[in-house]
Amino acid sequence: MPEFRIGQGYDVHRLVAGRKLIIGGVEIEHSTGLLGHSDADVLAHAMIDAFLGAAGLGDIGGLFPDTDPAYAGADSMVLMQAAWAEVQAQGWRLINLDSTILAQKPKMKPHIEAMRKRLAEVLGVKPTQIGVKATTTEGLGFVGEEKGIAAQAVALLER
Repeated sequence: MPEFRIGQGYDVHRLVAGRKLIIGGVEIEHSTGLLGHSDADVLAHAMIDAFLGAAGLGDIGGLFPDTDPAYAGADSMVLMQAAWAEVQAQGWRLINLDSTILAQKPKMKPHIEAMRKRLAEVLGVKPTQIGVKATTTEGLGFVGEEKGIAAQAVALLER
């Protein structure tokens, strides 16, 4: 009988001048980017936490601590691939991975299909197994004030 597990992830990063804005493995033209130890891909980080959590393997900080200089400026797609390999080594396969990006600006809709394709490529799954949605916070809070971007994700695994 198959075993199923659900995991959820959440991440947030501050928007600052002088950084690239990379979300879901896609570089988006914008006047600010996300601040973090790695490339600060908020969507990738939430997704990594979701599937690691579902597999009972902790979180992204456990595998790639932000105190380790080896991960300074790291490409989150490389981190995602390594984390996913750990999950697969435990015999898990991805049923689906769904997510929501919370950003006031820039608009995410023009980039969502590229994100789905890139994330599916990195995980070795079909784009139909990856859900990416986006919303604003109607001008409320740090997202609405354009101080940061957040993302949440949920993963369903089967073994």
